[in-house]
Amino acid sequence: MIRQLLSRTLVLTLTFGASQISSNAQDESPTQPNLVLIIADDMNWDDCGAYGHPAIRTPNIDGLAANGLLFQHAYLTTNSCSPSRSSILTGNYPHNTGAEQLHWPLPAGSKTFAQELGKLGYYTAAAGKWHLGDATRDHFDKVYEASTAGFVLPSGKDGEPPRMVAAQPSGCEDWEKALDERTMDKPFFMWLAALDPHREYTEGALDPPHKAQDVIVPPHLPDTADVREDLRLYYDEIGRLDEYVGKVVAKLEEQKVADNTLILFISDNGRPFPRDKTTLYDGGIRTPWIVKWPAKIKQPATTSALVSSVDIATTFLELAGGKDALDTEGKSFVNVLNDPAEAHREFAFAEDHWHDYEDHARSIMTQRFKLIRNDYPDLPATPSADAGRGLTWQNMLVLQKEGKLPPHQQGNFISPRPEWELFDLQRDPAELNNLINDPAYASTKTELMNALDAWTKETGDYLPTKRTPDEFDRVTGEPDHSVRVRPRLSKKKMFGTNGKY
Repeated sequence: MIRQLLSRTLVLTLTFGASQISSNAQDESPTQPNLVLIIADDMNWDDCGAYGHPAIRTPNIDGLAANGLLFQHAYLTTNSCSPSRSSILTGNYPHNTGAEQLHWPLPAGSKTFAQELGKLGYYTAAAGKWHLGDATRDHFDKVYEASTAGFVLPSGKDGEPPRMVAAQPSGCEDWEKALDERTMDKPFFMWLAALDPHREYTEGALDPPHKAQDVIVPPHLPDTADVREDLRLYYDEIGRLDEYVGKVVAKLEEQKVADNTLILFISDNGRPFPRDKTTLYDGGIRTPWIVKWPAKIKQPATTSALVSSVDIATTFLELAGGKDALDTEGKSFVNVLNDPAEAHREFAFAEDHWHDYEDHARSIMTQRFKLIRNDYPDLPATPSADAGRGLTWQNMLVLQKEGKLPPHQQGNFISPRPEWELFDLQRDPAELNNLINDPAYASTKTELMNALDAWTKETGDYLPTKRTPDEFDRVTGEPDHSVRVRPRLSKKKMFGTNGKY
């Protein structure tokens, strides 16, 4: 309740007296703004102060919203790291990128908006997590790829002197360097991709660290000491990411280019916890989405426009003067930047593919409703392997064995799962009440099924002819060494609104 009230208060504060952007801002701005895309790694959409979290320390992310445009209904096209990034960079849905499964690289010959921005006169750089393969590296003028090896940094707490503790890198260490080494006489595009708050978690990411009492446990997870500790460490990595966001903003101001630089802050997928990342619930595919662009956005505002990460490529290209430079499946949201009251999408769509374990599902969202189709309902919704090795999942395994998990916390254990799930996100934001057989929602169910079917045909969606083997143990999260190769599989066309193929 407190969290909801804080969120509403923030929305009202941002909106009061600032419900639209200056009408003549477009004429005042140069035709080619600088573009900065900041991508968090596994951050839940509402795990920052800007979206109402009262405890996670994110003053710099909150500052983007306090001086920009906050989107309340933003979705990713998938729930998995590399497929999400490939979709963003190409402007296509995952099943049309050739890189829909985790760790699959973008194929040679892929077209990206970074490459097209270069043709339009932009200097382009990527710094941080790459995870896209080698074929598109030369689409950027320079790539600063983050190391995933651990390193050591100073940390002190509770008045003790600083101490040296092992910590995983943030992935943001070269963000300022990338800005310093850019070509100064060109507009620029920066792809700044963090490793925070991706697992594995260790002490030392943030000083001072968050405390156990700061943690708000979501209803689908048990409120235990282990779960609180797991979430606390996750909070710390978000806090560390926030510090780097602040450094980027400060660097842009130092270089005197902040006014005409558009910063878009998002995540690649949701929180790396059970029933979040790798699912099609909001904890897997809903994203923070904040735009700061002082030359254009004169007053802070919020928008209820529905947007999708597949829209980023075409939007950036339109702003750069290359509206038709790339054939994408997205829709430019420049209209929302001009007027936050404008509508954008009627529907957003998201996909679930292999990520450590086999699965296949699709979802369709409006601002209020979500429909999920589970194509492999016989498989349980096992969390990603990194989450599986974490404190939360291991604690849940014990509680489940002891019969201590209530029904609403057993979603990852259910097999078979429902083939269809329908949620009223307004009345049930935790997505715990499946309304698929509720007569009161029959018309909504039909509308969403028909729209999902139309999208399936329009985009050429398909079901693989064979299933891909799991690569990890579904209980321990440890590697299954008998699985060595995941072959690219042929496709079987989808059809019909009944989930049959």
